[in-house]
Amino acid sequence: MVVYAQKVGFAEIVRPRFEGMDMRQVGFLVTLMLGTFAASCGGGGGDDESVDQAPARVFLSLGTAPPGGAFFVVGSALAEVMNEFGGALGWNTTAEATSGSQENIRRLDSGELDFAMSNAAITYFAMRGSEGWEKAYPMRTVMTLAPNVALFITPANSDVETIADLRGNRVGVGPAGAGFEYFVGPLLGAHGITYDDFTPLNATQAGAVDLIADGSAAAVFVGGAVPTASITQASASQDIHFVPFDEDARQALIDEYLFFNAATIPAETYRGQTDAYEGLDVGSMHLITSAAVDEELVYNVTKTLYEQRESVVEKHAAGRAINPGNVVRDTGTEFHAGAIRFYQEIGIWP
Repeated sequence: MVVYAQKVGFAEIVRPRFEGMDMRQVGFLVTLMLGTFAASCGGGGGDDESVDQAPARVFLSLGTAPPGGAFFVVGSALAEVMNEFGGALGWNTTAEATSGSQENIRRLDSGELDFAMSNAAITYFAMRGSEGWEKAYPMRTVMTLAPNVALFITPANSDVETIADLRGNRVGVGPAGAGFEYFVGPLLGAHGITYDDFTPLNATQAGAVDLIADGSAAAVFVGGAVPTASITQASASQDIHFVPFDEDARQALIDEYLFFNAATIPAETYRGQTDAYEGLDVGSMHLITSAAVDEELVYNVTKTLYEQRESVVEKHAAGRAINPGNVVRDTGTEFHAGAIRFYQEIGIWP
């Protein structure tokens, strides 16, 4: 059938069979014959092994966050590398803009996303079904990525010298719905205050800079990968005071929560910053998935991103966090079995 069709053409084969049929019958016959023809060309069990068969397409979705933030650009970089080096596996990965960690976790659970970016502090509580989450979400870590070094900043001429001085002031605490409360809340609690002690204001990081520039807020909570664009912007337009953490409170947070880690901002990172700042990683960004996702898929995604980490760095500097000392760091969310298998194979699993 295949050889004959190549010589005389499909039309010559079927034309005699159409005579005397109405259009419905013709349509049925053509559909049947095309199915038979396709099966004979590509059906399993053929003897012609010289023809390379393309892998079945695997469409994957990777949730990020709104454009303009680090999650969106880092997640997009990961998706690009998965597409670039996952051709043999047929991957077609789309980086999807979302509202961030909380939406990503819920959509991973419902199966609408395959992988996603999240803040480790938010995932920590979601996995446990605590701090306002309506249930325990079965999230799993694929790899720990760049630290999120965040802090309160205030104009140098402000009366706010310490975190305790936030009382009675208007304070920027991050975008509404972004989940900042999952790490800002414990941070404040360790210093003996709560959201009820000041007037919280919601704003993006760029909006937070405006809040202290025009005096609408006495202090704002900002941060991310170092250097952080919003802090660079704020320090370029006015003298900035980095509100210090109480050392005992900082250590207590590190001891109590796996997602808190010590983090130092080197001197001269920002204009006017003459001394190193002893701060906190308040929840690293990490790549997560659902516990239900296929182990082999997670293994291959982990392997691809780790082995091609230099390609991630070419797209975003945060790719440097994909290194043996950081990628398996425990932030309180269990790792997926597929990721563990790869890390064990290369000898970096703790």
